[in-house]
Amino acid sequence: MSSGGPSSQQPLHDPSLLPDYDTEFITAQDLHQFEKALTAPEVEPLVAINDWRPIRQRVRRPFRSRTTQASTVTRRTKDETREGFLYTLLKYPFLVTVFAWIAILSVVYVFTRLYIYLYEHFVTWTGRRETLRRALHSTQNYEDWKRAARTLDTYLGNEKWKEKDEYAYYDYLTVRKVVDQLRQLRTQIEKEDQAEGSSSSSQAVEDLRSLLDACVKNNFVGVENPRLYSEAYSGTKHLVQEYLDEVHLCLQWLLNTRDLTKEVKYRHFRHLDTNFGRTALCLSGGATFAYYHFGVVKALLDNGVLPEIITGTSGGALVAALVATRTNQELKQLLIPALAYRIRACHENFPAWTKRWWRTGARFDTLDWARQCSWFTRGSMTFREAFERTGRILNVSCVPSDPHSPTILANYLTSPDCVIWSAVIASAAVPGILNPVVLMKKNKDGSLSPYSFGHKWKDGSLRTDIPVKALNLHFNVNFTIVSQVNPHINLFFFSSRGSVGRPVTHRKGRGWRGGFLGSAVEQYIKLDLNKWLRVLRHLELLPRPLGQDWSQIWLQQSFSGTITIWPKSVPSDFWNILSDPSPDRLARMLHVGQQSAFPKISFIQNRMAKIENLIMQGLLQNSPSSGHNRIKNRDDLSPLLSRRFDDTTTTPAAGDDNKGTELDESTRLLSLPNNNNDNNTPADASYLSIPADQQNQHHRRGSVMDEMRRQSAVFFDDSDVYGEESDESVPVATDADTGTANGVSHFGDE
Repeated sequence: MSSGGPSSQQPLHDPSLLPDYDTEFITAQDLHQFEKALTAPEVEPLVAINDWRPIRQRVRRPFRSRTTQASTVTRRTKDETREGFLYTLLKYPFLVTVFAWIAILSVVYVFTRLYIYLYEHFVTWTGRRETLRRALHSTQNYEDWKRAARTLDTYLGNEKWKEKDEYAYYDYLTVRKVVDQLRQLRTQIEKEDQAEGSSSSSQAVEDLRSLLDACVKNNFVGVENPRLYSEAYSGTKHLVQEYLDEVHLCLQWLLNTRDLTKEVKYRHFRHLDTNFGRTALCLSGGATFAYYHFGVVKALLDNGVLPEIITGTSGGALVAALVATRTNQELKQLLIPALAYRIRACHENFPAWTKRWWRTGARFDTLDWARQCSWFTRGSMTFREAFERTGRILNVSCVPSDPHSPTILANYLTSPDCVIWSAVIASAAVPGILNPVVLMKKNKDGSLSPYSFGHKWKDGSLRTDIPVKALNLHFNVNFTIVSQVNPHINLFFFSSRGSVGRPVTHRKGRGWRGGFLGSAVEQYIKLDLNKWLRVLRHLELLPRPLGQDWSQIWLQQSFSGTITIWPKSVPSDFWNILSDPSPDRLARMLHVGQQSAFPKISFIQNRMAKIENLIMQGLLQNSPSSGHNRIKNRDDLSPLLSRRFDDTTTTPAAGDDNKGTELDESTRLLSLPNNNNDNNTPADASYLSIPADQQNQHHRRGSVMDEMRRQSAVFFDDSDVYGEESDESVPVATDADTGTANGVSHFGDE
């Protein structure tokens, strides 16, 4: 851990402010069971002891006669894809030629980006514009940032752009028509409700429901196109905002009206939920760059738009685990610079870790990482226990050491009893940094044992940094907020037409960064680099150091999402990429993370606060509690479960036997008995209808287990699992240019 004590002038640097700062959640018995699983011999080894040692040592065969050698000439090699006379002859010349061309392209790319940088900072950011920009970046909270952004928009003339309905990236005529119809129907219904002793016209109510069914959909006629938020620093077209506000008012009326039965309301909100989808926060890997995620999470949390579905990979998994195992109130106390005193993964000096690297092939000690990580996961908490405590759905990507097995996305459905800290360190097991680890599961008696036959797992960033497809499959996620900090991806991020909340700097946001020629050259070089890397992979020409196909670090399908947040790193981050942050450095990363998230909050609020949260509230308040319509999938209500721990909630301390909580009436939930810990455990409304003597049995055999059995066979998010990836399946257009909901580019363009 970095040195430096708390300062009286910097109260947020005091570690005593952190909840459970001195608590060691993990037990010695759990660590012993983990150590035993790591060293347990396998009957038929599937993976090496570490990344540098082969599974079986090569043994020199005794001398054989020429006749015996001749008889074995036609025997197949172990790697049937890498054989043949021409392959052997041309492999290295072709490899050298392609790498030389890639090096030339990389140099040209660096000079292209340097030209664009100099053009933007010495030509466009001058005078009054530069003054307003500095004021924007110096803000400490979203409200101040929003005021500064509106001032900058007014100066640049972006407010006039908002007033015009016409725009090429959405169907403004349909939006205008829908707004008029929604307002007319809502006004008619409200007038009828105000009449003495009368109720709303059934025909008007049905028309309103039908209209909402038609328009409350993911990216309806382009209203969620990121381009609509990319030509101004704050907000979007007035017509789009008017549409979202009107939908919000209509959903509120539908939620509160007494003209419809609870059963009709539930079916309607269930249909809207299926069509509209859900939002997820995805935290990328990136070693210590991942601490920028803390600032992103803080910005979303402070503004009430932190999604309940959260996924993390490698370093992002550590941040996601902290978020998913803490309530909102606890997170607000934890996300301060003093958190640096609990980040101790790199506390060893140079001689200690060099000796370990020479002895084991890894810089860090696995047991020490398990001990350090357990504080962030509140001990040996499982994915199901985290979901029951906070209502957040944690997902962690893990890659098997066996190169032929699919990647898993561990969560409370696919691996409910898996211990979170084991999945987090497995997702961070970069070859040469940490050896492959064994996932652990919690048994009924609280003891730990190996999970998935004791197989070992590696860093999830190697193959699935952002598991977009798996999230959509498991949780109907079609709107992703990606916080991307991978250093090898950040270098290639370039949004030629601007991104959400960050318009192009010149021509009042209506042009191309660096001019059309500069953007065209940048895009061409990036696509050409991608092409040659893909050629090398498909021709099986790339070497495989440590037995790993490293090409997927560059050629994954998903590095970005609907909204992509790119915290700006500084050169010192590369020097400290494997060092613990000091409180001052973490304070800077928190500020930069928040600043990078502020431009996106308006877009997120329009989706989550205006529509998605109301749909979830409608499901919660109108869920059937008895009969055949009882909720079968407990995840139906998961996005609202964490709201029981808002600021009005009384959260018992660790080990407190008092399980009662004071909840807001609109989101009140009961607590299920929790045999694993003493914290609050939420339940869906169907729990009310079960007799007290059967509630424990329902908790074991309820809707969670039904959903787990239905989906437990789905573990992968790889397109290469059953065969070679098809080029047609990989999009190349950026979502900023196409406006697609989940458009991605190979190098992480928005």
